[in-house]
Amino acid sequence: MFAGIVQGTGSVIEINKNNSVLNLNIKVPQPIAKKLTIGDSLAVDGVCLTVTRISDVNVSFDVVNETQNRTIISDYNKNSVINLETSLEFGQQVGGHLVSGHVQALGTIKEVEIDGDTKNILLEIANNYSKYIFEKGYVAINGCSLTIGKVIKNTFYVHLIPETLRATNLDSLIYGDKVNLELDQNTITIVDTTERILSNKI
Repeated sequence: MFAGIVQGTGSVIEINKNNSVLNLNIKVPQPIAKKLTIGDSLAVDGVCLTVTRISDVNVSFDVVNETQNRTIISDYNKNSVINLETSLEFGQQVGGHLVSGHVQALGTIKEVEIDGDTKNILLEIANNYSKYIFEKGYVAINGCSLTIGKVIKNTFYVHLIPETLRATNLDSLIYGDKVNLELDQNTITIVDTTERILSNKI
């Protein structure tokens, strides 16, 4: 489990495809590298990946087809900047909201508005996931826990403060970019349960 609080950014050093498995090698900040051992989980742009190799600050992961197809990892290039978060430890403070590192959908950037030192970003999500998006609810975007702003059909706003822009890769987002979205599991459970109860009454 993760808290959706990005601890630092890394950069892609190398990407190799071996049959259906993509080997991803990332340079991570030293404080994060020191915490990791082989077999640990690390949220990579919000995707829970298992560490397979460590060499100083270079960390490697094996990414299967299912993960490649559901996330922006398949779009990575050398030097791509990536949000990173180590898994929660028992008793650790949760500053964002609990996230599992399981991306359900991709979002598309439809608008970026600069408002002084902040940014307002409008995202589009597939229609079948829009029922889980509520104003003042939670969403993790590239692993960053954010509060949802105004919702318009299958689009929604998020409002990014200077610290979020400084500490994450969200500052570089432009029109047309794709992002990883993890929806709030509590919201999913409530919506799906309500739909199931109502359908049984018909």
